[in-house]
Amino acid sequence: MNNFTFYNPVKILFGKGQISKLSKEIPAEARVMVTYGGGSIKKNGVYDQVMEALKEHTVLEFSNIEPNPHYETLMQAVEIARRQNIDFLLAVGGGSIVDGTKFIAAAIPFEGGDPWDILSKRAPVETAVPFGAVLTLPATGSEMNAGAVITRVETKEKLSFGSPHTFPKFSVLDPETTFSLPLRQISNGIVDAFTHVLEQYLTYPVNAPLQDRMAESILLTLKEEGPKAMQNPGDYDTMANFMWSATMALNGVIRVGVPTDWATHYIAHELTALHGIDHARTLAVVLPALLRYKSETKKEKLLQYGKRIWGVDAGTEDECIEATIQATIAFFESLDINTRLSDYQVGEDTIRRIVQRFQERGVKDLGERADIQVEDVQQILTMSL
Repeated sequence: MNNFTFYNPVKILFGKGQISKLSKEIPAEARVMVTYGGGSIKKNGVYDQVMEALKEHTVLEFSNIEPNPHYETLMQAVEIARRQNIDFLLAVGGGSIVDGTKFIAAAIPFEGGDPWDILSKRAPVETAVPFGAVLTLPATGSEMNAGAVITRVETKEKLSFGSPHTFPKFSVLDPETTFSLPLRQISNGIVDAFTHVLEQYLTYPVNAPLQDRMAESILLTLKEEGPKAMQNPGDYDTMANFMWSATMALNGVIRVGVPTDWATHYIAHELTALHGIDHARTLAVVLPALLRYKSETKKEKLLQYGKRIWGVDAGTEDECIEATIQATIAFFESLDINTRLSDYQVGEDTIRRIVQRFQERGVKDLGERADIQVEDVQQILTMSL
């Protein structure tokens, strides 16, 4: 096992009725900006619960944060928050709202120039406005980590950042908030969480059996509970298991002491930036091709994954690896997620554009072995057509 330092200060309030406890988690004197998206929280009762809990607080609202939150929109929130002396933020929604709120929190006190530098130049985040979250869409794990991904519409860039200062102070996870989710968002969330685990698990062995088995437990739970969530999204226990699995998939626990990949995410972000394809769907396109392309260097873990998750243990090693990849594809497609670029009317012109963008940025050394270069990205995307 590799050396590691683990830190996660996020307080989780899980279960029915936990939104009512917001007033105890936010300082009474705080000036609170509540951030949310297109207004679905006003239809499912979450908004009313939040506002009731915060009735004794000074509250300002900022809405219409997009899926794959836009830098341009978030900067409007930053300017308002600065003018109104906002000193606490509350994200109410899915991962995009939480991600966007992390950026707002970091950008409000940022003094290093253009806040975009936090993303484009890795400018350090020295401080951030404290914030909490009320999660309504299990998927990204953003409710219990410090990372965020932000899109700049002007340049069609989708970039990430993270800082010890951008952990939520707390996150409320009430499975009842998910009951009205569209099936598309549920399927996206399952695939997003599943891929998060694979990015930390499908690398190479370092004698870390506990981390392996914890990762596998999340995969097995998503495999079992995911289809049930699609069939009956109003079942509390199913959605509770799905919600907690998505949180555990990316809160740092399963990545300690082991190598991690993230090349699939890095490549897939370009497809969302250029074509607006749902993040989870871009992952489902890139991942199978990347696993095939890197099957030799990932062989041991691929065989372990196939045997322990999909019961693949017959045939040659190559046959088992292909059967494992096919099982993963079948799982994604059973959730109504297409897994080829052609399914999204994306062709070779986009591949060339991504290659050019990576060359211009000097992208290199992706993957757990730092051995995926731009020419490899081109091959992986070509395989995904």
